[in-house]
Order: sequence, then structure tokens, then C-alpha cells
Amino acid sequence: MATPNSAAFDRLVTIMDELREKCPWDKKQTIQSLRQLTIEETYELADAISENDWKSLKEELGDLMLHLVFYAKIGAEQKQFTLDEVINGVCEKLISRHPHIYSDTHVNNEEDVKKNWEKLKLKEGKTSVLSGVPVSLPSMVKAMRLQEKAKQVGFEWDTREQVWEKVEEEIRELQEAIVNRQLAIGLINKPEKDEIAKLSGNVEDELGDVFFSLVNFARFLQVDAEHALERTNKKFIDRFTRMEAEALKDGKYLHDLNLEEMDSIWNSIKKK
Repeated sequence: MATPNSAAFDRLVTIMDELREKCPWDKKQTIQSLRQLTIEETYELADAISENDWKSLKEELGDLMLHLVFYAKIGAEQKQFTLDEVINGVCEKLISRHPHIYSDTHVNNEEDVKKNWEKLKLKEGKTSVLSGVPVSLPSMVKAMRLQEKAKQVGFEWDTREQVWEKVEEEIRELQEAIVNRQLAIGLINKPEKDEIAKLSGNVEDELGDVFFSLVNFARFLQVDAEHALERTNKKFIDRFTRMEAEALKDGKYLHDLNLEEMDSIWNSIKKK
């Protein structure tokens, strides 16, 4: 007799089969056409998690599960893999990468688990501990994952103070790159485009190093840098829209105000 969980999942699979056979839109979809939609669904799930919105979380998990079943259906049609193979594949992976549960490996804490995980991935044929980081991840998330991966092989600072010293070093290098670019523009009457591009590239490189080191510092603070920045984005949106509303009370739009007037409204909103 099927458990409620398996019955619900079987129902989803059956509906997917019916849609793929009968619905013009569903019949037309490919793994390529679904890709962007899946990314959007993933971000909607991330938003629900950030907002601690359990109702939306339940809905978004369902939407994402639909996409997973959809890909498996297309894979079966293309004779690449079946849904059972997908599920059994991840089950086997979980068992093999948790020898402290399913074998006789001993671990003391979660850090030991992570280190074993990376060692096992290398044994499975991965050429680098960094190879499991998706290329298309958002840059800030990718930076966090790269640093976490490097940590598992001991490539890590010892203290938070050392990490902050690195942040300050990168900021100084950024400031030097900015000064060098400005000096070059000022000293050369008609600077070559290639020279300006090179100096601008140096500034971009140094700014990237600052971001990377700040993400690392956030990790040492046990702060999710991506989540921290998103909180600031939402705070900015909230204050900006409230500033627009305050201006409208006087029958004005923001473009009717000068910077000093907008700054005054902004500061009053911050105090509330």
C-alpha cells in the first residue's frame, strides 16, 4: 500500500505524463526552454526562505518539484535517463558520501563531514575540489562556495583579524589603481584607448578583490554575504519608496527635488 507521500508523488508524475501528451505548451518544452523558468522558480524559493514565509515556501517547493519531474520526463523521452534512475542516483551518492552513517568511518564534527565529502568527490573522478561549483552561480554566491571549498583542504586564514587585514590591503590596492588611472588620464593629452582600458581593467580587478575579501570576512563572521546584501537591497527599496510617497504628499515627484531635499527626507525616514 502506498504511503501518502508516495501517492502524492505518483499523482504529480501522472499529471506530468498527461500534460506532456495533451497540452500544447507542455508538449513544446525542452530542457533549454525550461532553464530560465527553473532559475526564476529557484529565486522565488530563495525569496520565500529569506522572508521566512512558510506558505510561499510550500508553494515554491511544489513549483520546483514540478520542474524536476518535467526534466526527468524529457530525459526519459530522449532515452537519456528515467526518473527512477535520477532518484536512485542521488540515493547512492548520499550513501557513498556519508560513510560515517553507512560504513565505519568516524567523524568528530560537521567539518570532518565536509572534508570527507570533498575527498570522496576527488576519488569519484573530480579533478579539483573547486569543480563542483557551478559556473553560472551568481558571483557573490560563487565566491562563498569557492572559499568554503578551499577551506576543506586547509587553504584558510586562522583568524578573523587576518582576514580583515586582507580586506584593508585590497582596499589600498584599489585606491592605488584608481589614482594611477586618474594620473594617466591627466598626464597624457590624448591617452590611447588601450591604455585607458588596461588601467580601467586594473581598477575592476582590484574592486573584485575587495568584494572577494569582504565575502571571506563575512564568512568568518558567520554571516551569509548574499543574504546580508539582499537585506540591504530590501531596506533601500523600502526607504526609497517611502521617500517617493513623502514627496507625493507635497504634490511633487523625486525629480522635482534637489539632492539636499531628497537627502533630508531620506534621513527623516531612517530615524523612524
